[in-house]
Amino acid sequence: MAGKTTKRIIRLALLLGTIIAMFFVPWALVKAWILPLPDSVQEQVNKAIDHGFDGIIVYVDQTGKPPEYYAAGWHDPKNKIPAYPEALFKLASISKLYNAVAVAKLVNDGRLSLDKTLADYFPNLIGRIANSEKITLRMMVQHKSGIPNYTDMHNYWANPKESNKENLELVLDLPANFEPGEDYEYSNTNYLLLAEIMDKVLGYSHFQFIQEKILNRLNLKNTFTSIREVNLKDVMSGYHVGHHLDLKADNQGMLATAKDVGIFLRALNDGSLFDEKEQEIYSSIYVYGHSGLIPGYQSIAKYHTDIDAVIIQFTSPTSFEGYNWNLSEIVYNRIIQILIDQKSHTESIE
Repeated sequence: MAGKTTKRIIRLALLLGTIIAMFFVPWALVKAWILPLPDSVQEQVNKAIDHGFDGIIVYVDQTGKPPEYYAAGWHDPKNKIPAYPEALFKLASISKLYNAVAVAKLVNDGRLSLDKTLADYFPNLIGRIANSEKITLRMMVQHKSGIPNYTDMHNYWANPKESNKENLELVLDLPANFEPGEDYEYSNTNYLLLAEIMDKVLGYSHFQFIQEKILNRLNLKNTFTSIREVNLKDVMSGYHVGHHLDLKADNQGMLATAKDVGIFLRALNDGSLFDEKEQEIYSSIYVYGHSGLIPGYQSIAKYHTDIDAVIIQFTSPTSFEGYNWNLSEIVYNRIIQILIDQKSHTESIE
């Protein structure tokens, strides 16, 4: 009798566990995955709007084909302006690629050293940032410094700071998250400090250096360091779930068109962005693709070797608690699969 009772309890527990698991399954993600794969990228871009995005922009540069541009949804939902591929978008952490390239070029020029420490460049930070005498530039580029991330501070995005000084003050005198070089933890503070170091060594804004050595070299006319440099109407609206205001006027770093990012990423990956020895330095310190996420704006910029294609994707709105980021990745991966299928089909009939 006791054995039968135990079995019933186990069955009930398993049934209850199944019901609970089903209740918490992110069905929006499941649906996005299992839907039949469209025949074209534009169809997939259109379907992204069904997943809750206000607007989406996609740029595809596949070798042997002219660049392709896609958009769906709204550029400005409140004013009913349709999304268009030439819109400016906030790059968030994709900008780290540009900064890492600038570091590599300055190291090659002998103006920076990857082995010098944070304290070498800013002695005033000794005692204010833990281990500043041991944290090298290489560690900061690679997120191995242990310096706390200022955007992880409590309620940071409820009242984001605009200046490097204000952001740095949020982490001064805090303990290190780990000993330098002994772990990895993504930290925006690393790149804030790298920007300050470049400014100091150059004697002028590091973005001017990026302009001269990267943007001008690639003839990129639609990449900017700040919202203050652009016509706000050209910036795609950015909303955050639960926040009713359009966040496009917030000054949160670099902006660019998908095309400009795509041209940069192609040059980064094929090496044409670098002079002699610069690519070797870059390859030793950082990655060749990136994503970005700030309130209102999420982006993916990657090169795919198997199809020799650069694919840039911009989407809005964002949600730090929902599935927007996961959905954007699903849409992106389905676009990759469409391009793979198209390439296979073309090769099979040749």
